[in-house]
Order: sequence, then structure tokens, then C-alpha cells
Amino acid sequence: MADVVCTGELLIDFVSTRAGVSLIEAPAFVKAPGGAPANVAVALAKLGVNSIFMGKVGNDDFGRFLAKTLRDNGVDVTPLSYSDTARTMLAFVSRNVEGERDFMFYRHPSADMLFEPAEVDRESIVHSRILHFGSISLISEPSRSATLHAVDLAEEQGLLVSYDPNLRLPLWPGEEEARAGILAGWRRAHLIKANFEEIVFLSGKKDLGEGVAQLWHPNLNLVVVTQGRNGCTYFTQQSQGRIAGLRVRAIDTTGAGDGFTAGLLASVLAQSALWQDIPALEEALRFANAVGALTTTRLGAIPALPDLRAVNRFLRRHRGSSKSLNSRNRGGRRKPS
Repeated sequence: MADVVCTGELLIDFVSTRAGVSLIEAPAFVKAPGGAPANVAVALAKLGVNSIFMGKVGNDDFGRFLAKTLRDNGVDVTPLSYSDTARTMLAFVSRNVEGERDFMFYRHPSADMLFEPAEVDRESIVHSRILHFGSISLISEPSRSATLHAVDLAEEQGLLVSYDPNLRLPLWPGEEEARAGILAGWRRAHLIKANFEEIVFLSGKKDLGEGVAQLWHPNLNLVVVTQGRNGCTYFTQQSQGRIAGLRVRAIDTTGAGDGFTAGLLASVLAQSALWQDIPALEEALRFANAVGALTTTRLGAIPALPDLRAVNRFLRRHRGSSKSLNSRNRGGRRKPS
């Protein structure tokens, strides 16, 4: 069995071959397998961690291509389900000159939305250490109930629950529904990777520290807010700090946050209660920064995710360039691990 179960959407990103143009102006697209939880599963496998992906794709050529891609990258897809009534999700992606993205989704409905509670593989969860999920599968039924059922099983078994509050507003009926739905997942997590936009949207606060403080709940151990080339800021129950980023020539930022998450989860597996050891946590976040940075140097998500050897080589070249900043005590009571 695997150390990490990732559940949620698995899809095809069609990424514009030319940066700085809209989808209307894009001359062609490159087919790239993706989906945030699937990206995390592949990134973990490339880093040497046993991972499982659980979700649903269409019983079509794209779905079979995605299953093969995950298998070829070392991910166990035994729990993957196939729909005969809906097709695999597609997303068309345009990029600005700095690699930031805009999406158009084909999902009316797509197979991932039809993932049912009965299709959740209990044995995979029981024999793992971490469950990772994202907010996209919380948008509609039955995938919402299936995802929360997986979280229930993880909590019963004492797993660490990792969450990505992936903000894709066009997929939700409206802002209030999005905020409520994303927060439903937030309240169930022990570890969260978010970005600044997501913190502002969920908290209504433009100050990062105030926003995280408002969103904090007693079961949280760690919130990490990624800030692109500027690195990341972390919050534990007793401390916070910032880790500087690693500069690369970014081509496409798709999957960078997922690579970061995988780098962090790999470190958590190596040292439980990592958030209680600040020097070790900061070293883990430098490693996660490196995984995320390298992911931006190629088109697509899964094709761009680096393996452990590439990450270690990159860190050796940049040794000393990524330092921790502004680490300080936040006060408060630490939750037992």
C-alpha cells in the first residue's frame, strides 16, 4: 500500500504553445495530463514516496491515457474508477509572459464530478499515513460526499489530512458558494498549502497574518502560503516565518503549487510533527520551494514535475540562496501530535 492517498480531479490540460496571448489567439495547444491532486500523487512518486490516486475519469481515450500516465510515473491507480456516462475533464490554458495562467474548463458534467462515496477505497486509506485532497471535488454532488467520506475515514484512522483550497471561481455557482464550500474542506485539515489570493478570498483580510489568524482552527498544525518567486510564509500554532524563493526562468506555473505540496508532504513523512521543529520545517520548505520552482521550467504539470535527483542537484547549485526570514513566536498553545 501507499504512504499518501490523493483524491480528486484528474484531467487533461491543453496548454497554449505561445505565451502572452489569449485562448482566442493561441495558435496551438500541448496536451498535458494534470489535476491538482493527481499532480501531487505523481510529484510524490517522483520524489520516492509511495502514492495512490483515487478518483474518476471517463471510460474514454483521455481517461485511459491519464491512468497510463500515472502508472508510468509510479502512482498506484488501483482505486481509479471509470464513468460510462461522462467524459474526462478537459481544461484549456493560456499563459502570460511570466507563465501565469488563465483556464477554460470543459466539465458539464465531467467524470470526476460523478465520483461516489461507494467508490472510495477504504483499504487504501486505512493502510496509508496521509490523505491529500483539494476543493474542486467539493463543488458538486456526488463528488463532495465522496471526498468528505474519504476524510471521515482518514480521521477515524488517525491520518494526517492535507488540503489544497484550490480557488477556481468559474467552476462554482457563485462567490458565496465557493467560500462556504472551500471552507468546509479547510475546517477538516491538519496541513494546508494555500496562496495569498485564496487567503484573502476566504478571510476577507488583505493582511496575510490577520487572514491566517482568522482562518485558524484548533486541529490545524501548519498553514503554508506560497508566494511564487518570493517563496513562502509558514504559520504553526506557535511560530511563523518566511522562506525566500529560488529564481528560475518560469515558462508555465501549472502544477508548481502541487509540486511544492508534494515536497512538503515528503518531508512530513520523513519526520512526523515537522511543524514542532522549526529548523527542520524551514529546511523542508526550502526543499518544497525547489520542487515548485523546477516545475515552472517546462510546459504542463505532470510532465514538468522533477524527480528527487533533479531537486537535490538544483538545491546544491543554489545552496545559501534561500534563507529563512522573520521567524518569530506567535504565541498560543500547541496541539499535541
